[in-house]
Amino acid sequence: MSQLILSNARVFTGVTELEESAVVVEEGKITEVCSRRRLEQKELSRETRCIDLEGALVAPGFVDTHIHGFGGFGVEDCDPQAILGMSRALVRTGVTSFCPTLYPQEESRFFGGIHAVVDALGKEEGAEILGLHLEGPFISPEKAGVQRPEYMRAVDIPLMERFIEAARGHIVNMTVAPELKNMRNLALFCARQGIVLQAGHSNATYDNMVEGMESGIIHATHFFNAMRPLHHRDPGVVGAILIHPDISCEIIADGYHLHPAIIKLLVQEKPSSRIVLVTDALTPTGQTRGIANGEEVELSPEGVFKRSSDGVIAGSALTMDQGVRNLVSYGIPLAEALHMASTNPAEIMGLGKRKGTLLPGSDADLVVLDADLSVKATLVKGRCRYSRIPLLEVS
Repeated sequence: MSQLILSNARVFTGVTELEESAVVVEEGKITEVCSRRRLEQKELSRETRCIDLEGALVAPGFVDTHIHGFGGFGVEDCDPQAILGMSRALVRTGVTSFCPTLYPQEESRFFGGIHAVVDALGKEEGAEILGLHLEGPFISPEKAGVQRPEYMRAVDIPLMERFIEAARGHIVNMTVAPELKNMRNLALFCARQGIVLQAGHSNATYDNMVEGMESGIIHATHFFNAMRPLHHRDPGVVGAILIHPDISCEIIADGYHLHPAIIKLLVQEKPSSRIVLVTDALTPTGQTRGIANGEEVELSPEGVFKRSSDGVIAGSALTMDQGVRNLVSYGIPLAEALHMASTNPAEIMGLGKRKGTLLPGSDADLVVLDADLSVKATLVKGRCRYSRIPLLEVS
């Protein structure tokens, strides 16, 4: 692969922000981020392609660690072609890597979803599949949200072993309810497997949460949603997340799942490095109606999906680029919003050495954004997978 230089850019590396700089890409990796002056001093080979970005912003590609589907393609389809369809479609929203996410369903379909993701690994023509996020089945029926309680299970380590075997070790993260019996044993088991456990769909007390964190639960699923709320006599799951700086959490920044003021409160109370933007997007995201979790849903005026049958909220229609724009509109500094979309999820999932930054040695996963923070181009491991820039062709 020849050398590619993206020049005349504002570069956010995940560590610092540089004006009038260039990103040098070779063999799918970032080899250098340099100033315009340094670039002018370089002797470039004939094979080097240098693209003038005319002051556009270059940032690490977005990492979505909680997403059920996009563009009519969903994990629930139990089809590797659907997972690959997600991969191809997501790059137009700046996503360069993602964790296809399964929710509780009938056992054969749950395993079918696992097999579909594993069979798609390595065949992507868009965003990279990092591995699976299992949102259950070891979660609480008391905080089911729109999930199906009949498919939720008590902690079952032999079943977990079957999940891991079916996934061939490609489970990145898993949502669990800390209050369930034998959760400590599951947490210790998952830690040995390198699986990130996150609290969610949980009616845990504050003490349950502390016990869970001591056992190895380090992250939390869609903050405030489907979890025991804050109460002055029992801080619950929400209180534990706010009080303990080490536990990180997801946010769905669509203006509906969380009021903007709650996000601002969270940023005030927690280190911003512990906050992760996710979409939790359903299969029809990018469309006005479709099927999700076996039911017909349609996009509401509020920008979320609701069940066609009764108008009950069914889930998110957020995209990562829109989430970043929303955060900035709430008053979150751009650098922090970009961290939440890329650097933080990569670090929390243990991928910080190759994802989430534009530093020498990192994968060349990057997004080019215009002044309105709309996606102009997306590169995955140095290959352009989406572009609105005339001289930067999709390959």
